[in-house]
Amino acid sequence: MSNAANKLIQAAAGNAGEAVYVDDVFSTLVYDGDGTSDRALVNSMNLSETGGLIWSKRRSTSQDHYLVDTERGFANFLASNQVNPQYSSGSNGIKSFNTNGYNIGSDNAYNNNTSTYCSWTFLKQEGFFDVVVWDGDGTGAGRVISHNLGSVPGMIILKAYVHPSGVGNTDWRVYHRKLNGGTNPEQYGIYLNSTGTEDVRAWWNNTAPTSTQFTIGGGQDANGSGGKYVAYLFAHDAQDFGENSDESIIKCGSYTGNGSTTGPVIDLGFEPQFLILKNVTTGLNWLMFDTMRGLVSGGNDEYLKPNASDSAGNLDFLSVNSTGFQIDSSYNDLNKSGDTFIYVAIRRPNKPASEFAATDLFDVSAYSGAGAGTSVTTGFPVDFTWVKNRSSGYHEIWDRLRGARKYLFANSTASEGTAFSSADQWLHDYMDKFIWSGADSYASASSNTYVAWNLKRAPGFFDVSIAPLGGALNQVAHNLGVVPELVIGKVRSGGTGGWSVYQPNETNGPFGYLSTNGAFTNYAIDGSTPLTATATHITSVDSGSSSISAIYYVFASVAGISKVGTYSGTGSDVNVDCGFSAGARFVLVKRKDGTGDWYLYDSERGIVAGDDPYLVSNSDAAEVTNTDYIDPLSSGFTITSSAPAALNTSGGTYIFLAIA
Repeated sequence: MSNAANKLIQAAAGNAGEAVYVDDVFSTLVYDGDGTSDRALVNSMNLSETGGLIWSKRRSTSQDHYLVDTERGFANFLASNQVNPQYSSGSNGIKSFNTNGYNIGSDNAYNNNTSTYCSWTFLKQEGFFDVVVWDGDGTGAGRVISHNLGSVPGMIILKAYVHPSGVGNTDWRVYHRKLNGGTNPEQYGIYLNSTGTEDVRAWWNNTAPTSTQFTIGGGQDANGSGGKYVAYLFAHDAQDFGENSDESIIKCGSYTGNGSTTGPVIDLGFEPQFLILKNVTTGLNWLMFDTMRGLVSGGNDEYLKPNASDSAGNLDFLSVNSTGFQIDSSYNDLNKSGDTFIYVAIRRPNKPASEFAATDLFDVSAYSGAGAGTSVTTGFPVDFTWVKNRSSGYHEIWDRLRGARKYLFANSTASEGTAFSSADQWLHDYMDKFIWSGADSYASASSNTYVAWNLKRAPGFFDVSIAPLGGALNQVAHNLGVVPELVIGKVRSGGTGGWSVYQPNETNGPFGYLSTNGAFTNYAIDGSTPLTATATHITSVDSGSSSISAIYYVFASVAGISKVGTYSGTGSDVNVDCGFSAGARFVLVKRKDGTGDWYLYDSERGIVAGDDPYLVSNSDAAEVTNTDYIDPLSSGFTITSSAPAALNTSGGTYIFLAIA
């Protein structure tokens, strides 16, 4: 068992000795202010017992970045874009650290009722993050500061929070393992509170940090008599996390810009959910990104500047993928040719689906459109939404990776579309709901009724992967963590094509189309090689040039949560045992060995002992409400004897996806 797993704080992830996941030690929280005087923000971070840092920012208007940590106390904040000492926010700022988040007051920096906000919480954890404070003693260079990171820091951020006597300002000093290209980085430094560049500086006494200590170079900014200081330590590539305690959740690295809109590809070995980046060669801003606010592939990314109070901006800077990120732009901030850029990257959530209840991962909502601002509560951050007007219209498919304005139609071969205006989009930056910002007839028009199936990504259950198609047997990485049992793929740009559906490693008719009612076939990419998959990669669902991009939705069975499988028709009632205890809330069924629609059932519209409404993914037709083709079954679902050959005929073979 790894060091990090042995040191697990019980309240963070259960009993000591269990695996630690990034979900247990880091959170991005987005919320709308409401102006109340005592508001609980829940992010599942045990700040009161574990300790750590809350970094907050008002997104919608200019406001300093506020940093509050458990060593200095919840009432005291530092601003990363200022040289001032700490201030007290009094009773209106952060009011308490809790076992599942923190409470805030009505201070404009945290809770103005017309503003939007985000915060990032970093818990103390070996191999991930630590907070250290010390009193300055004026002894000069060479003072050693102990820490509990348990690994060599990849980045250290240092600030005087109480200034020494007679000192007006102190800068934020940064050590990063890739300053000076990684050669003697301890002899260099860079400021967090400015656009400055890296330079030779004796801030760290020219002494490399270790897994237990770092050394400061003295001076009023680090060790002045009467001063008080804080340091935030970020680990690099400690492979102590995940189900087998062998995964990294944070990396501190660098890349060199090429000045092209097809910029450098950074291989992290994981998909990031949070990034801090800085051009250290040219004097430009620090930039912060996260997937909750929008870090997308092929669209604008919301960014903030740690060195500035500016409100959030939106530009197409970069794309994330299953193994890292790629720079999409030629902007000097992230891709000036020949310049060096440093970064901190934190892994996307990696807690397996088996750690969750089914209701934490899947929601079905039958709702009435209310025009612009139609809102549907899900109980979790939505990564994928499939929505259908129950009367007519396309099946719309949206996901977080492609971004708020990018849609696909499940019953169409058309490539990805972009909403006509910024008002027509799926707003994904909410913790427990999604909002349609426009009056879209397919999803939110007044006086129309809809159904939406919402999924959260989790290893073992469901994943989303985006990659260019580079050849007939191109391998595409995914983060499902197990061999996929069902893959649904679609060309999103550079061409058109149907929704390809296949069961990897299945040689008996593994391939079909979600957008048609045709039988499955023995499709093979090169005419002879069956489609295959591993726990880390899938083969492309189509061949083509590198200019073609596709999206992949990948599913697997999880005990008590989901089941991918097949059943044989009998013409009589067929009980499909999925291993559930309270029946299926969602069922997708298609005949494999013959013509038949893709039937969509869910418990919100009704899986009952009577007529059950259904939609079909390969048609924009209204739902059918006067048939009884499916019945409830506690362990799964029952296909009735009255069902047509498309669902139940003697000797027929049927593929299904069911979610509890």
